[in-house]
Formats: sequence, structure tokens, C-alpha cells
Amino acid sequence: MNNQKITPCLWVEKDAKAVAEYYLAIFKDGKLKDYQLFENMPTGDGSGNVGSSETATMELAGVEFSILAAGPMFKFNEAISLVVNCKDQDEVDYYWEALTANGGEEGPCGWCKDKYGLSWQVVPVEYFELIQSSDSTVREKALMNTFKQKKLILSELK
Repeated sequence: MNNQKITPCLWVEKDAKAVAEYYLAIFKDGKLKDYQLFENMPTGDGSGNVGSSETATMELAGVEFSILAAGPMFKFNEAISLVVNCKDQDEVDYYWEALTANGGEEGPCGWCKDKYGLSWQVVPVEYFELIQSSDSTVREKALMNTFKQKKLILSELK
């Protein structure tokens, strides 16, 4: 049983299990917890048509996510995004490359989208120390250099 009070649900067009497996290949400490295929279900569009949908439940870094594959009605956008807190530059590089590969997109300031269009910010945890520093010179340098980068390069932020 999941003790998590709130579970994010990721709506995708199709292949809930394949989507879960994609994220599980990136986040190595994850696991597929459940998969269900529902056939001959009402489409929900008022047409009386039937179709199928799938759900998967996965856990990534201790957080449970539900995946609903129920058609193309909704697409991801930047209004909802996930932050990956990385211990060092090597981890930033790993997640950045994994999330932008195979159709993902680089964005500014450490933001990227994966091949499904889900928005991520890949951030070294030390970044937050820099931008919250009591030393205004450290803070301003980190912030100004953030705007010059796509993938965050910690050595250039210091």
C-alpha cells in the first residue's frame, strides 16, 4: 500500500507500460509497481464509442507516479515540471543526457523536456546554496550565469 498522500498522474497518449519503463531506465532506483489494461471501456467523449486505456504505477526516487495512457486529449506543458536534485556535475550530466536523448529538448537555465514532452529542471543541489548565498557577489554570479546556460555547469556558476 502506498502511504504517499498525493500521487502525481502523468497522462500520456498510449503505452503506459513503455512510458514507465522509459523512466525506470533513467532513474535506476525505481520500480514498476502495477500495470493494468482496460479494454472495451467508454471513451468518455459522449460518443458512445468504446476503446482501451492503460495505467501503470511506478516509483522513482521514492516518489510514486501514476501513468494514464488514455489518448491524445491532454499534452504536457511547462505549467507542471519536475526538478531533479543532483549531488554533483556528473549526476547533472547523466540526467541531462538521458532526459534529452531520443527526441527530448534542451531549454534554458537547466530546463529540458524528455521525449514525451514532460518538463524537467536538472539542478546540482549546490546551485541552491549559490543562489541563496548571503554573499551578493556569489549570488549574482550564479544567477547571471544561469541565464547563459542550457545544462547547468556548476563550475561556471561559482
